[in-house]
Amino acid sequence: MTGAALASPRRSLSGHLRRLRSRLRRLYEDDTPWARRARDVLLATDISILVFVIATSFLPGHAWVEVVDGVLGLLLLAEFTARFFASRTPRRDLLHPWTWVDMVAIASFLAPVTGEAFGFLRVLRLLRVLRLFRVLERLREVSPLFRREEEAVLAAANLIVFIFVMTGMVYATQHRSNPHITNYADALYFTITSLTTTGFGDITLPGTTGRMLSVVIMLAGVTLFLRLAQAMFRPSKVRHDCPSCGLMRHEADAVHCKACGVVLNIPDEGR
Repeated sequence: MTGAALASPRRSLSGHLRRLRSRLRRLYEDDTPWARRARDVLLATDISILVFVIATSFLPGHAWVEVVDGVLGLLLLAEFTARFFASRTPRRDLLHPWTWVDMVAIASFLAPVTGEAFGFLRVLRLLRVLRLFRVLERLREVSPLFRREEEAVLAAANLIVFIFVMTGMVYATQHRSNPHITNYADALYFTITSLTTTGFGDITLPGTTGRMLSVVIMLAGVTLFLRLAQAMFRPSKVRHDCPSCGLMRHEADAVHCKACGVVLNIPDEGR
């Protein structure tokens, strides 16, 4: 076979890959109606997976859960591969923390978890809750209501992520040695009572590691609940970059930047 004959299939394959990359980039980057709809489908898929991960965290291991986990893992792997293939800066993306969160979460979906020896992999699936922040980025683009209430929603998201990550840590470190922590519901109950500093005392974490984990939960609970309360009850502000000093948060009816006095021209919706 001649060199020209060998080169022709290679050029054809290269052309197919370039066209595929171009289509994927349009899907992730374009502002056309079909691209927005496609990204909305991905957003709905992320939300559905979040609900599934949280709901099944409280269930014992069942064969059907593992089958669904495997299917979701393959879907997540396909989307991750497509997003990475379409990236204009793959090396930089590979070093990004979100990339590693996705990789660990996808691996935990694809790994079998039959038996208590591999129960810690269920905790890794809770890393998918961190994907909530990526969902919020998309909501900022498509929802005026979210943009108006962004601070309160972000505070609630921080709280939700912390609750379920700490619940996973409590379960992973205690379910074998602590008779009071037998499932995720017990771990969640302890986490909530510690976060709120209620401390009923019916469930405790023994040992130095357990006490230090309890201290972390209680300290974080004070700060996170305070932030959420402030975001919900203090007057809401809008996000708008000041063209002069860069201040981003302003009163909704502000005419001038309170830091430098420049005219802001904040767009509104007629309210």
